[in-house]
Amino acid sequence: MQEIGVPTHDRVEFVDITAEVARALRAEGVSEGICHIFVPHTTAGLTINENADPDVVRDVTTILERLVPQNGGYRHVEGNSDAHAKASLVGCSLTVPVSGGRPVLGTWQAIYFCEFDGPRRRRCIVTAIPK
Repeated sequence: MQEIGVPTHDRVEFVDITAEVARALRAEGVSEGICHIFVPHTTAGLTINENADPDVVRDVTTILERLVPQNGGYRHVEGNSDAHAKASLVGCSLTVPVSGGRPVLGTWQAIYFCEFDGPRRRRCIVTAIPK
């Protein structure tokens, strides 16, 4: 098991962690199998999406903001209810195949850490399961 540190700089931010996941797999010595990536935070998540056009990430964050606006008259006193809801919609874990010591992704895909209540110092846990 490896831990990846993810510093974020904005309240809502998608951080490409694909290279860090690959480094974690190399450190674990797993060349074939699967990896599980988990975010132990209630206001952050993980997703796989396009990394070629930054407008895709901008569009996804815009869509999530429309679905769950920051100021929606929520009851949670900390003022970050929207972040909790967005994290629930996106999800807190991914399972990805591993081949050649790298995550198996499509041509345009990347693994993104999704920050919904930043800026913060976050972490992801990568567990490699050999074939």
